[in-house]
Amino acid sequence: MYPSIVENLAHNAIKNLDKLCLADEKQALTYKQVWDSICGLAMHLEKLGVRRGSCVVVECNQSADYMICEFAIHLLKGIFVPLEKNAALPRILEIAGDTEAVLHIGLKPVEELSAIPHLSIGEATDFALGCERDGVYRGSIEDLEIVDFPAGEDVSEILFSTGTTGKSKGIVLTHSNDIAIAENVCCGVKMKPDNVEMIPMPTSHSHGLRRTYANMANGSSVVFVDGIMLLKKVFKMMDDYKVTSMDLSPSMLSIFFKLSKDRLGDYKDVMDYIQLGSAPLSEEDKEHLSRILPNTRLYNFYGSTEAGCSCLMDFNGDSKAPGCIGKPAVNAHFIVVDENRNEIESSPDNLGFLASSGAINMKEYFKAPELTAEAMPDGDYIYTKDLGYIDEDGYVYMLGRKDDVINYGGIKISPEEIESMVIKNDIIADCACVPVKDALTGQAPKLYIVLAEGAEYDDRSFKSFLSEVLDANKLPKYVEQIDEIPRTFNGKIIRKKLMEL
Repeated sequence: MYPSIVENLAHNAIKNLDKLCLADEKQALTYKQVWDSICGLAMHLEKLGVRRGSCVVVECNQSADYMICEFAIHLLKGIFVPLEKNAALPRILEIAGDTEAVLHIGLKPVEELSAIPHLSIGEATDFALGCERDGVYRGSIEDLEIVDFPAGEDVSEILFSTGTTGKSKGIVLTHSNDIAIAENVCCGVKMKPDNVEMIPMPTSHSHGLRRTYANMANGSSVVFVDGIMLLKKVFKMMDDYKVTSMDLSPSMLSIFFKLSKDRLGDYKDVMDYIQLGSAPLSEEDKEHLSRILPNTRLYNFYGSTEAGCSCLMDFNGDSKAPGCIGKPAVNAHFIVVDENRNEIESSPDNLGFLASSGAINMKEYFKAPELTAEAMPDGDYIYTKDLGYIDEDGYVYMLGRKDDVINYGGIKISPEEIESMVIKNDIIADCACVPVKDALTGQAPKLYIVLAEGAEYDDRSFKSFLSEVLDANKLPKYVEQIDEIPRTFNGKIIRKKLMEL
């Protein structure tokens, strides 16, 4: 691969000018149209003050235009700083101020950012080469030798976390990081050249962005949808663009099942793979998806914004115990360490903390050298608080975050293991398990449940069910009904909020 995603896209455009590149609910663009739009927009952005190292904040609207804006910024060696769709004003101002942004791109101007230029995201293709604007005809460029692409070590983007408390962390990534992660995805899912991937995950965050990067590097096609709540539209776009793969969060998969039953099974002969990540996937949903898509590769992946997609497992072809996150991807290496970050020989009875290294690892945290030193003190491995182990066959297991794993009298219990069993009960719409203090055992599992619509709770019958599906030492000591389980945008349980109840 070439040193940056935008350079790979350009070369793929020259090879496949008329191939579908990016599509959304309003437009479908070929590789030539996308590349000409990137080049033309880059020329305009340069007039607006974007230079090498300049930060540009861009509000996501899950579209081809949004990605064209990103790649035009990259072509100028600028730094892409994405913002969530409908981001709150304080967050926009904080990130634009911290990064000293020279330009704001979004649906409409922000009055409080009047000191810097604004560009409407809908104008992304208006400056395309080969079209006329303001009486000037812009000729198409197809000779890539005259294009000055970014180098691998140049910073490509700063992705700000959506932390539930305190100030967001900015994860600084280079073009080399983007390429290494794209290779992990392409190799991990065995992506074919004619892949057409539907991405409903927000492209303001690493999950959706990196799947898009992988397809652009591979010369494949991407179809954007803004979530999946409008399933009729989703299925129509799947049919119109002959989608062969999808990228989902576990919560989105649950919505598919609840709103359309087994309709995904209608695509069993065309769906090459589905990849799921960003939050733990329940064993029940794994089994259900495997039943309706028996010939589709179904990947559960593990990763982070800091270290990208680093582990994958096809759970439709590789049967392992709950908690297995697969084997390290091509550009990732895993070790398990103790509390002092010394490497250990891990096992189910000797858990440690997962740490990974490779070209996928971020450059640093933005303007936070202390945080950077804490996460990657040797500049090589990123150390996590994820408890797990590596088995004799090289498979990696992750039981949960240190603060989430329940230490029940010395027995380590994964909350996800309890949740995956509880959710199988028909009266349960959602659930979450957290550790609580216990005088006898130190900690004990507490289960929060949300009842399905119309369901009635019977304590004796529910606890009898728990006794049938869980080992005695994993039975929740407390069960409490609540109206809603707090989750992040991508479905992760916010356990801290539950532990504060």
